[in-house]
Amino acid sequence: MSDPSVAMKTACPDQPPLLEVRDLKVHFPIYSGLLRRKTDSFKAVDGVSFSIPAGKTVGLVGESGSGKTTIGRTLVKLISPTSGTAFWKGTEILSMSEKEFRPLRRKIQYIFQDPFGSLNPRMTVGKIIGEALEIHFANLDRTQRADRVESLLQRVGLKGEMMHRHPHEFSGGQRQRIGIARALAVEPEFLICDEPVSALDVSVQAQIVNLLQDLQEELGLALLFIAHDLAVVEHISDFVLVLHRGEIVESGPARNVLEHPIDPYTRDLLAAVPCLEEPLLS
Repeated sequence: MSDPSVAMKTACPDQPPLLEVRDLKVHFPIYSGLLRRKTDSFKAVDGVSFSIPAGKTVGLVGESGSGKTTIGRTLVKLISPTSGTAFWKGTEILSMSEKEFRPLRRKIQYIFQDPFGSLNPRMTVGKIIGEALEIHFANLDRTQRADRVESLLQRVGLKGEMMHRHPHEFSGGQRQRIGIARALAVEPEFLICDEPVSALDVSVQAQIVNLLQDLQEELGLALLFIAHDLAVVEHISDFVLVLHRGEIVESGPARNVLEHPIDPYTRDLLAAVPCLEEPLLS
């Protein structure tokens, strides 16, 4: 098994990693019996290491249950790790308290898989996006926040006047654009995209992926793109990590991994992709 961290650094030798993960483990306890005693543990993530250079996209692929989402949520401290470390620009973050980590939440943002469940149905789009501005840019007055929300909506391909609507008035693709706008509101450097297109139609998937690429180029963002669709991952990623049962079994530049796979599990994933005469994304 190749060391994914080495693979990343070798590909960009002049770029220090923006985020570096070392030997990350997340084990969930298994309880049984009337007294609910711990009898075993489920190794969702078991010794994962990788790094992400600034401005690059790393695709994290694997079947459902392989640990992809667990890694993403651990990096933003929604899940506590069993062991391991993660460094943001050289500063260890997983051991930070919530108070210490809060300033970094601006820099590390999360785009959720479910565009229907990740937006508060009781709030207007303006309040959903503006809430982040209230927390992290307290110096902005109401008019300035409204102008900022309108600009963010336009940046993701929506009309500014839509800020007065509620989430149920939008399609799935539009809701995901709102989620992206919310993430961009705090001017992040790194986006964790947790299967952001898996719940969308194929034509809408292409629009969202192309939007993320345009934003990355415009804003210099780094992305961790979590997915099980290899066609999407190949289109957007500079590097690919293949995750199987909580371990990275193959890693490297996207084209090398997906065109010349070495590990049998990677070959199985590629064999499961439907063959199309024309690519889904262009």
